[in-house]
Amino acid sequence: MSFDMKDLYQDVIVDHNRSPRNFGKLEDADLSLEGYNPLCGDRLTLYIKLNNDIINDISFDGSGCAISVASASLMTEAMKGKSTKEAESVFNDFHHLLTDEEPDLDLEKFGKLAALAGVRDYPSRIKCASLCWHTLNGLLDGSHNSISTE
Repeated sequence: MSFDMKDLYQDVIVDHNRSPRNFGKLEDADLSLEGYNPLCGDRLTLYIKLNNDIINDISFDGSGCAISVASASLMTEAMKGKSTKEAESVFNDFHHLLTDEEPDLDLEKFGKLAALAGVRDYPSRIKCASLCWHTLNGLLDGSHNSISTE
């Protein structure tokens, strides 16, 4: 990844950390679930409003490091309007993006989510970026237990 691209991606992360989108409790949520990253102290609650298996609205609240907040903000933007099946597919692709040594994925298809691809170079930060994603996956799988990255 070129330095210009890394700067652009860093700018996206800083922007979403400073001004997180979809931040705050969704009062009429159909589902909610807590997620916790004991390593970094990140803690969030994810809220979803479904309409015929479509994520009609999604938000989060809580606190965490810049990577965790930016990832949750970017994820909520990306998930609005997606079916639960599409959300599961994006989760799987994003998980591969962060964890595979050489992911066989086209970064352009991730849009702004590609800003988080650089986290791969910092293994201790992967759990920060993936907390909201694992919480979303647990929520869609019907989990009633808090999600932990440990």
